[in-house]
Amino acid sequence: MAIILLLLISGCADKSNKTVLRVGHTLDTKHSVHKALEFMSERLKFYSNGEMSLKLYPNGTLGSERELVELLQIGSLAMTKVSAATLESFVDDMRLFGLPYVFSSRDHRWQILESDIGEDILHSMQSAHLYGLGYFDAGSRSFYSCDKMIRTPDDVKGLKIRVMNSQNAVKMIDAFNGSATPISWGELYAALQQGVVDGAENNPPSFYSARHYEVCKNYSLNEHTSIPDVIVISQYIFQHLSEPEKKWLKLAMSDAVDEQKRLWLESENFALDEMKKVGLNIYYPDKKPFMQAVSHLHNAYQGTVVGQYLERIKAKQ
Repeated sequence: MAIILLLLISGCADKSNKTVLRVGHTLDTKHSVHKALEFMSERLKFYSNGEMSLKLYPNGTLGSERELVELLQIGSLAMTKVSAATLESFVDDMRLFGLPYVFSSRDHRWQILESDIGEDILHSMQSAHLYGLGYFDAGSRSFYSCDKMIRTPDDVKGLKIRVMNSQNAVKMIDAFNGSATPISWGELYAALQQGVVDGAENNPPSFYSARHYEVCKNYSLNEHTSIPDVIVISQYIFQHLSEPEKKWLKLAMSDAVDEQKRLWLESENFALDEMKKVGLNIYYPDKKPFMQAVSHLHNAYQGTVVGQYLERIKAKQ
C-alpha cells in the first residue's frame, strides 16, 4: 500500500499505465530551464513512442529547491532542477562548484561537466538517495555595483556585497576585503536601492530579469564562479523504472542538455544587449588578479574529496 501511495504522489503512472514523471522547479515558464524541460518531455515521448513523458510544475508551486530535493529523497516527487549550490548541504562533492575559478572558460566548464569528473559528481548523489541525470547551464556569476566599477580585487575592498547563503561565497568576498552580506533574492532590489548593500553578483539573465540594472549601472564580467544547475531524479523512483524507460530518459536528458545550452546562451546575449541599450556600463577585467586573490581557497581543500576533484581538473588543462 505504501508503494502504491508513493507512485500516485510522484506520478510514475497515469490511468492508461503510461509513465508520467512529475517535475517541480522554482523558475518561471519563460526561463531556459523550463523550456528545455518541455523539450525533454517531447523527446521522451518520441523515444518511448508515447509511453513516457514529464508533467511540469514551475514557479515553485511545489516548494523551494531544498523542499523539492527532500520530496525526491522520500519518493514523493520524481524529478527537479536544483542549483549545485543548494545541493551542497546534501552532497559534499557539490561544494566544488561554489569555489571561485574552478573553470577557465565556458568550454572548459562543459569539458569537465561532460567528462568522468562530472559523471563521478553526479554518481556521488546516490549517497543522498538522489540520482543525477545531467547538468544545465547557469552561466557565470560576476560583480555588479551601484557607485563604482569593479575593475580589480582592490575595488571590492570595503564594499558590502550581497552573496548567496554559502560559506564559499562569504570567504571569496573576504578574500577581496569586502563585506559579504547574505540577503534573500526577493529583498535584494530594495537593499540595493536603499544602500543596504553596495552591489551583488550574478549571471546576466538573472541581473536583467530582476531589473537590478535600474539601480546598479556597473557590471564587471570577472566570472568568478560557475555553478551549474543539476537535473535530479529520486533514486527510489529511478530504480523502479524499467531498463527501456531508463534508456529513454537518459536519451531525452542528453537532447535537453544541448537544447538548454543553446537557450541559455541566447538568453545571456539578449540580457547583455538589452542592458547596454539602457546605459549599463559593462567591463571585462583581467581575471588573473581575481584568481590570485582567492587561490588559497582552493588550497584549503587539499586532502578532501573536493581537493581531489580540483587536482583532476588541473590535470586535464
